[in-house]
Amino acid sequence: MTAKRNTPVALIRTAAPFAIRAERASDVVAREALLDACFGDNRHARTCQRLRDGRAPAEGLSLSAVRKDGRLVGTVRLWHVSAGGRAALMLGPLAVDDSCRGLGVGAALMKRVLAAAKARDHSAVILLGDAPYYIRFGFSAARTGELSLPGAFERERLLGLEFVEGALDGAWGMITPTDASRTRRAPLAISRAA
Repeated sequence: MTAKRNTPVALIRTAAPFAIRAERASDVVAREALLDACFGDNRHARTCQRLRDGRAPAEGLSLSAVRKDGRLVGTVRLWHVSAGGRAALMLGPLAVDDSCRGLGVGAALMKRVLAAAKARDHSAVILLGDAPYYIRFGFSAARTGELSLPGAFERERLLGLEFVEGALDGAWGMITPTDASRTRRAPLAISRAA
């Protein structure tokens, strides 16, 4: 007779309990409720909100995380700004429903939105956030020391990420909103003298 052995089996989750997709108009009510829950009633008075008021986020750079039942559990958006005269994007807000913390929703949103921004040829992203969280995505305060925001902020929380090396070199002054459409530089015309 063969003895049965109790071999421990590790269950491996092969699919995330959420999906990330482009933000939809139907997400607005749920997104606003999530932002209220995460940031409180005074979120509209925060410094970075002044850069977003009355503006549309950057095209194609607003993402939602949804559970399989369709419930919105995370959001992130990027906005066009001028960082001391340098074209950049401002990230925020990034929010995750309390019931989904620890599932990687925030990290997945960050990776996806940064990859999308880079693929769209943006050169840099700036945010106001906790360095211990955002450093894993490549953000640092190395190039933002001479930049300011319209209102009170903690300098060590102003972080930047360059997709193009040197994109924030020499950036100084106030970070200001720019229009919703990003202008591309025209290629240089080379003329030959005959």
